[in-house]
Amino acid sequence: MHLFVDISSHGYGHLAQTAPVLNALRQRLPLLQLTIRCGLPRERIARRVAGDFTHLPEASDFGLVMKSALEVDGPASIQAYRDFHADWEARVAREAWTLAAIAPDLVLSNVSYLALAGARQAGIPALALCSLNWADIAAPYFRATADFPAIHAQMLAAYRGAEAFLRLTPGMEMPDLGNAVSIGPVAQPGENKRALLKLPPHQRVVLVAMGGVGVRLPATWPKLDEVIWLVPQGSGLERNDVSALEETGLSVSDLIASVDCVLTKAGYGTFVEAAASGTPLLYVERPDWPEEAALATWHARVSKSARISRAQFEQGAFGEALRQLISAARPEPVALTGIAQAADFLAARLSVEVH
Repeated sequence: MHLFVDISSHGYGHLAQTAPVLNALRQRLPLLQLTIRCGLPRERIARRVAGDFTHLPEASDFGLVMKSALEVDGPASIQAYRDFHADWEARVAREAWTLAAIAPDLVLSNVSYLALAGARQAGIPALALCSLNWADIAAPYFRATADFPAIHAQMLAAYRGAEAFLRLTPGMEMPDLGNAVSIGPVAQPGENKRALLKLPPHQRVVLVAMGGVGVRLPATWPKLDEVIWLVPQGSGLERNDVSALEETGLSVSDLIASVDCVLTKAGYGTFVEAAASGTPLLYVERPDWPEEAALATWHARVSKSARISRAQFEQGAFGEALRQLISAARPEPVALTGIAQAADFLAARLSVEVH
């Protein structure tokens, strides 16, 4: 059995969604052959995906062009979509040829619509798995442009061509996709390894995790009694209460489970991993990001979080919000029911295809 998996490299969240499902699927189908196309480095994928796989280091989607971890470059994104769809039929034909040459039994996309369109043209069964789709993400930014309706229609047609779109919880509503199948949350649960940080019991630790797009932290970052910050290397903040998260030797998932709070932006992977570990979230608003409302509403219902404005983040004016989060009781972990649901769905589909 051969599964071709296309994983978006727009940040790290798409890999974080897909890897737990692939690992669970391999427990059900130990002889599964896996080909992964993803623009992320192989070593980063291998940290999450267990076992051997063939890696195609390419990206078949781009999502949106980002100015920073918090800001979309609208004009550049519009032009990128125009360029991508200028020869859409020929692009799909090339994708179909590529997939036919690889000859998988099934294609799984998170969440490239080109992979789905190519699979359909090649006659290969295909499924999508994600909390969002690029058609719904892009629409609010480009709705006013004259040529976007035609591009949007091609995107939706590709997503609708999948046999099913496994819509993860929390996820966007996706009213235009009649093939959407809602399943539970999916994430790679971390292990609490706080003891390895070798900190005194009273010390509070806050992880700054802004996703796969780099961010510079302001010089006005707050100093709080008994709080240390774990930040990515190159964040521009050098103080005795700040340490590089890479120096801990722990994965981000394990750090999320080990710290007292995570400071982040709205993104599926971090929100769900934090909820699965019972770790509170302080997140920076992204009012123009279409997925934020679904993530924030869900997390507020099942765990503990607080929202700060972009200005608060840039001015370092969020000390009190953080204190309230880390002084309250830690919430109960959330069950990741979507992993087994998605793995069962894929295993059944692969078994049908083989037999």
